[in-house]
Amino acid sequence: MGLLPTVPGTRKGVARAYFFGTFICLAGFLFGYDTGIVGGVLTLKSYKRDFHYTDNTTVSAVMVSLQNAGAFIAALGVFPLSERFGRKRTIQGAMILFCIGVILQVIPSHSLPCFYVGRVIAGLGLGSATAVAPAYNAEMAPKQIRGLLGSCMQSLFALGVMISYWIDYGVSIGLPVSSKQWQIPVGLQLVPAAVLGLGLIGCKESVRWLAKKERYDEAWASLTWIRADDGPEVKAEFNEIRVGLAEELRATEGLKTRELLEPANRYRLLLAFGIFLGQQCTGMTALAYFGPQFFKVLVGGGSQDLLITGLFGAEKFVMVTTYIIFFSEKWGRRPTLYISAILMACCFVIVNVVNKTTPAPKDNKANSAGIATVAMVFITNSIYQFSWGPLPWPYAAEIFPTRIREVGTSVGVATQWLFNFTFSLTTPYMIKAWGSYTFTFYAILDIIMATMVYLFLKETKGRSIEEMETIFHSKSAFDVERARREGLTKSFDDDGAEDVTVPAVKSD
Repeated sequence: MGLLPTVPGTRKGVARAYFFGTFICLAGFLFGYDTGIVGGVLTLKSYKRDFHYTDNTTVSAVMVSLQNAGAFIAALGVFPLSERFGRKRTIQGAMILFCIGVILQVIPSHSLPCFYVGRVIAGLGLGSATAVAPAYNAEMAPKQIRGLLGSCMQSLFALGVMISYWIDYGVSIGLPVSSKQWQIPVGLQLVPAAVLGLGLIGCKESVRWLAKKERYDEAWASLTWIRADDGPEVKAEFNEIRVGLAEELRATEGLKTRELLEPANRYRLLLAFGIFLGQQCTGMTALAYFGPQFFKVLVGGGSQDLLITGLFGAEKFVMVTTYIIFFSEKWGRRPTLYISAILMACCFVIVNVVNKTTPAPKDNKANSAGIATVAMVFITNSIYQFSWGPLPWPYAAEIFPTRIREVGTSVGVATQWLFNFTFSLTTPYMIKAWGSYTFTFYAILDIIMATMVYLFLKETKGRSIEEMETIFHSKSAFDVERARREGLTKSFDDDGAEDVTVPAVKSD
């Protein structure tokens, strides 16, 4: 009933599930805020004055790319830590690391090397958090809204970008040229990081992680906390978690590296790599980082480029939230991706043609042609938020079997950070050398990605995780589902009563 899916259980449990799922996605908010804050800070005279540099292009490229490099390394290496210490402690540790990095950036050292070191350290924390938070979220969410809550990573990312743009605009027109003008936008990252790290103190560890460690009393306490109930349905869910976990451990026993090279698995790894590569090739991540620089090319300088960037961020958040609520489970993955890539390419070509065939803006005043090109960029942004922005996250998570799911999702997340690093490093140089032809470059990449999606991407909408084995013609098709059903049959009586005894848990 209504826009949101129906979730069984108590109202308190449903509300807590929504709250926790949204809260843990503050990792996505941090990612978005940091993505958006950089471009605006680099336009501030106070920042350039304090750090005494003249090569704007190099500083822009290095500032963004160093943090992405740290995040890439962390995303690849964090899973052993998460497996050993748990999701909760790993994210808390990541937030401590992130805050140390931000403090190094904010202190008045007036040293670019110190600022760069802070970027790398903050990147290590950010990459760790964005890699672990989706798994923590999925392991605590009711299955009826697991996909919706997982999509909140992209929605909170867009919210972070939007807020960062407006903060940049606010300090540029509301504060005098001083160190505070750039320290405030950068330092405000400490607030959501502290909220996430400290807020997790009152949350329970992942149910599934605790059960995997055979800490069943704590796992039961965690499940009853998040569901706000200990009735029959919760007991049945706990029993199913134990049965599913036993099958997962059986399925992953003896995993050999060569299995990753089997045709079906190799194909899926290439898809996870390719879909996140395609997300970066659309050009919209570059626009998120360097919005003010792009809009300066189209409408001239002054504070209006920051104002337009703020509106751009607001549109980003509204569009992706609309998609998640209304369309995420109605449109097929494959047609959405290749059609949207073609449309974005057309928009970028129009932007470049108009920009090159009309007079450039004078005296930092936008003309009608500049306004038209900005409108096309906004349309492109809307298309992206309905397709390549949110879709790679669930797609890369749903195509893998249990045996290689952790490896596969790690490949996807690491790819996202790797090419985030690549394009953030090269885009400032492209803007400097090519101007609006940068849009044509990304249009060509969009056409290539549309072709690749049309030829190679498998449709997964409405299909269960078990059906993926059939879709990808795996040798192990239906093995996991068969074992799961056999396990449930053994664990439940015919009338549905549980045979597994739920551990006794003392009241808090």
